[in-house]
Amino acid sequence: MMREPHPKAPGLPVGITEPMIHDLVHSFYAEVRRDPVLGPIFNTRVHDWTEHLDKLCAFWSSVVLMTGRFKGRPMPVHIAISEIEQAHFERWLGLFRATARRVCPAAAADLFIDRAERIAESLFLGICLHRGEGPGFAAPKFTAPAS
Repeated sequence: MMREPHPKAPGLPVGITEPMIHDLVHSFYAEVRRDPVLGPIFNTRVHDWTEHLDKLCAFWSSVVLMTGRFKGRPMPVHIAISEIEQAHFERWLGLFRATARRVCPAAAADLFIDRAERIAESLFLGICLHRGEGPGFAAPKFTAPAS
């Protein structure tokens, strides 16, 4: 179900639209599915890619357009993946950055990347805390390497 973006949504000033979100999500997860490290993790868990991609489009719509389309709980899903480590998040972000820069205009890509880095850091910290690797644990900053 499509919903209008919130007037104060961060994606509006940089030109993010639902079709752009669709293109980014579908392009990115095509890369993930082929990736030798991430593909096996996703491909063994996602049984209906159409449904999963629709959910991810709703997620990103809620994040950047504030549509409220996403109704889910990502933390428990990610906690349940026992083999997930920092290296998986770093690889995911590397692919995401490259895809966002390829698919989106620069300002839109920057916003998507910023939000993806924040979300990855939050998810990874939640996973570590769940595993008992906190509270003294400091989540790594998932930022792009300096050029």
